[in-house]
Amino acid sequence: MNKALVLFSGGQDSTTCLMWALEKFDEVYTVGFEYGQKHSVEMECRQKILQSIESIKPNWKKKLKFDHVCNLDFLSSINVTSLTHDVDIEQTSTYPNTFVPGRNLIFLNVASMIAYKYEIEHLVTGVCETDFSGYPDCRDNTIKALQVALSLGFDKKMIIHTPLMWIDKCETWSLTQSIAGQQAIDFIIGETHTCYNGDRALLHPWGYGCSKCPACELRQQGFEAFCTLHTR
Repeated sequence: MNKALVLFSGGQDSTTCLMWALEKFDEVYTVGFEYGQKHSVEMECRQKILQSIESIKPNWKKKLKFDHVCNLDFLSSINVTSLTHDVDIEQTSTYPNTFVPGRNLIFLNVASMIAYKYEIEHLVTGVCETDFSGYPDCRDNTIKALQVALSLGFDKKMIIHTPLMWIDKCETWSLTQSIAGQQAIDFIIGETHTCYNGDRALLHPWGYGCSKCPACELRQQGFEAFCTLHTR
């Protein structure tokens, strides 16, 4: 069988990647991570998404298989970041303090262990180089190097797919639309969570969020650019 494991957080990017995988593969498994993130509301959203995503395309129901949630709380005990501790978001001398060092490397290693169990060789993740932050563990070279290391370490081919690697947020919205039209866009707006502050008090045209954190600003700017593009 043509199987894939999606690293799925419940955010816009990973939900778009989940839709992408459901179109490409016969069986789709998912894995999420609890790492002490302040915006833990995303974990609630991801469950609702998994239960209702078939409403977009009914044939996705038979494709969606097991979901796993892994506890990686140790990540929050190693470094103080604005995603895992009660500190303001700010730019340091290198990266924003929203950077959780090694997070995506750990995520992909753990995901590979699950993939090995189910004889899955395709991993799908929403990392990209065009995001505002330029996190080093989201870069294409990092992912390619990790793919080689994982394949060697498991003595089994591991292929890491990054559908968003070279596109910006406007193009991410466009990718969603190309997969399942306006219904998919509305689903992303109403069901996913991206806000670093975990704010779901107000629904904006682009989705829930505080509208002030970098994640909200990026999502809003991308949506507005997408809307402008499609109203010309």
